Amino acid sequence: MNIESRPYLMKVRAEKAAATKERIVKSATDLIVERTLDGLTLDAIAERSNVAVRTVLRIFGSKEEVFAAAVRFESRRGHGELHPGDVAASVKTLFDDYEKIGDAVILRLADEGRVPSLDALLKSGRVNHRRWIEESFAPQLASCDKARRPELLNAILVATDVYAWKLLRRDFGLSRRAAEAVIRGIVDSLVGGV
Repeated sequence: MNIESRPYLMKVRAEKAAATKERIVKSATDLIVERTLDGLTLDAIAERSNVAVRTVLRIFGSKEEVFAAAVRFESRRGHGELHPGDVAASVKTLFDDYEKIGDAVILRLADEGRVPSLDALLKSGRVNHRRWIEESFAPQLASCDKARRPELLNAILVATDVYAWKLLRRDFGLSRRAAEAVIRGIVDSLVGGV
């Protein structure tokens, strides 16, 4: 073997290994959205990644480590674009997100307390949701009486929680448009008097 080709081969191998690891994490992340924890098996992750189970274990060591990597990957996401002060645009952005991931979030909430890394993801999701609400409704919160501000923030958080989306869309069977109008109306009534 030519000594000059060795660094090239090592680089190619490293890139291939990184791509495989990324594919496994992405597959696990997708499965987290689609299945309950009991359905999130190493076999399912390997099959979705188009690798052998032993490859998954060689890279991560255990199902829990794959899950933790997927949780870290997923926790970087947010609801989407910010529209500070614009209730309609903010509620639309929120619904865009919930329509994609709302059912998966509800599944994960049902699994809360069973896997520590999942609890970290759910905590991160709550923190991200709160930060997104604080930024999206910053003008309304800033113009609110300082003593009332925490109460208003909590009310908006409840009105925009994934459970409110689930109640309207899944339990009541409202169309997205109708459910969005309900949430928009609630948030408008909360911030309108500010």
